[in-house]
Amino acid sequence: MPQFDDFEIRMLDVLQRDGRKPVSELAQEIGLSTTPCARRFEALQEAGIIKGFAAVISRRAVGLMVEVFIQVRLVSHSDGSPESFIAAVQRMDEVSSCWTMTGDHDFLLHVMVPSVDELNAFVMHRLMRLDGVRDVHTQLVLQNIKGPGHVPLAHLRR
Repeated sequence: MPQFDDFEIRMLDVLQRDGRKPVSELAQEIGLSTTPCARRFEALQEAGIIKGFAAVISRRAVGLMVEVFIQVRLVSHSDGSPESFIAAVQRMDEVSSCWTMTGDHDFLLHVMVPSVDELNAFVMHRLMRLDGVRDVHTQLVLQNIKGPGHVPLAHLRR
């Protein structure tokens, strides 16, 4: 694991909250002058620590009123089903994230759709019809308490 000094840790923390902060303001906030701050920022990007910047969009503001997590279990892992499933999920716009998991299910999907009717159509007519899908378990998000996620950095200060 790369080593980070206090300036870099503070820089990463600030940028997670406001990725559009100008370097001059970032430098002032973390206690560096502008040029060294800009150099460290570029180094973090080149090292792949900072992967990019994106707008955080309100799903409700764009009409996505239903948010769910769907656990998926495959029939088999030896017949190409996992690869086929992954390829299919990557083409599904409703799926914002997908993870492989340990435990009872093989995959966890984060899905957003406009309505419960569209969720039903997605699960019954698209997801369950994929080759190799044995069963799904859907959990409706009632309220987002914390998020979108950030990368915890406290362990870097030890």
